[in-house]
Amino acid sequence: MLTNKEKKYLRKLANPLTAIYQVGKEGISSNQLKGINDYLEAHELMKISILRNCDSEPMEVALDICSATKAELVQIIGKIIIIYRPSKKKLINLKEAY
Repeated sequence: MLTNKEKKYLRKLANPLTAIYQVGKEGISSNQLKGINDYLEAHELMKISILRNCDSEPMEVALDICSATKAELVQIIGKIIIIYRPSKKKLINLKEAY
């Protein structure tokens, strides 16, 4: 579970990132989940955008992705989701948040 300071730090790091994956009306496919898992292992932090034609609410999509990838939800801004999962490499030092 991330603290508020850690979430604030991760939001700062995610600000310059671009959304790598998009979720459309078909929802999340298993191939997308595999790609998200691989990306999180390599980078730990990512943005995902939800297209306008997606029928699901952003919170539903975010919770589905987080539960499937064991990631933590950092923030939802409109139709942009920011998620974090520490990798084996420990690229992001959350102690810097304090």
